Amino acid sequence: MEFQADKIDSLVPQWLMTARKMILESFSQKIEIETKTSRNDLVTGLDRKIEQFLVRKIQECFPGSQIVSEETRPTINEIEEEGLLWIIDPIDGTMNFVKQKNDFAIMIGIFRGGKGQRGFIYDVMADRLYHGGPDQGVYCNYQKMKSPPDVPLVDGLLGVGGVMLINNKYNLQKIALASHGIRIYGSAGIEIIHVLNGQLIGYLSHLHPWDLAAGKILAETLGLVVKTIDGREVNVLSSIDVLVASKNAQKDIIMMAQSHC
Repeated sequence: MEFQADKIDSLVPQWLMTARKMILESFSQKIEIETKTSRNDLVTGLDRKIEQFLVRKIQECFPGSQIVSEETRPTINEIEEEGLLWIIDPIDGTMNFVKQKNDFAIMIGIFRGGKGQRGFIYDVMADRLYHGGPDQGVYCNYQKMKSPPDVPLVDGLLGVGGVMLINNKYNLQKIALASHGIRIYGSAGIEIIHVLNGQLIGYLSHLHPWDLAAGKILAETLGLVVKTIDGREVNVLSSIDVLVASKNAQKDIIMMAQSHC
C-alpha cells in the first residue's frame, strides 16, 4: 500500500484533536474503569472509545492498512511488515489519566515495509503534538525541533520504569545514582517526549509495541539511540526492555549495566 505522506500529515492531527475533545468532555462524566493484568494495569471505556474512533478513521481513509492497538490487538505473528502498519496507543498512561488527569498521551506510529515513516505523540493536557519522520524531521506543534545535546549520563536526568528500578534490574540503582537524578512519569509517551526535548538524557523501561512505535520513529529521526540494554536492534513488534537515549548516555548506561552481569 502506498504511503500517502501529505494525507497522513493532514488527517492524523485532526483525529488527535477530536480525541482530545472526547477526553476533556469525559472529565465531567463517570468513567468506566476496569483492571487488566493487575490492579495497577487499568483500562477505561474511554481508552476503547478513542481506539475505536482511530481504527474507524484509519480503515475509512486508508483501507487495507494493518492495525496493532493496545486494547484490541491482533496476533503479532499475523502482521505483514510489507504493508502499511499503524501501531496505536489510545491513552498511554491510563493510571495518570484516571488519578491525575495529566501526564498521558495518545500515540500513533506508522510503518511501511517494516520502516518507520511517521510518529505522532500527543501530550493531551499540554496540547503539544510531537510529529514527524525521517523524510521531514520532527516538529512540536509545527515548529521544527533540533536534535537534543549528546549529554553523558553524569550530566543528565534519567527516566526509568518504576518496577525495573525497584528490582534493580541491569544495576539500575547504581546507574540512577550516577546520573543527576531519576524521573518516573508513568507514561512512555511523556518520558520519550522529555528525551526528545533534551530534558532527559534517556529512558529505560519494558515497552510493548504501542508504547514504543511512535517514539522510536521520532527519537531515531533526531539522532537518538533506540536499542535494547545490551545494544541490539529493537523489533518494534516485540515487547522488550528498551533504552531511548543520547549516544553518550547510552554508552555509559550499557557499560554500567554490563559490569553487573
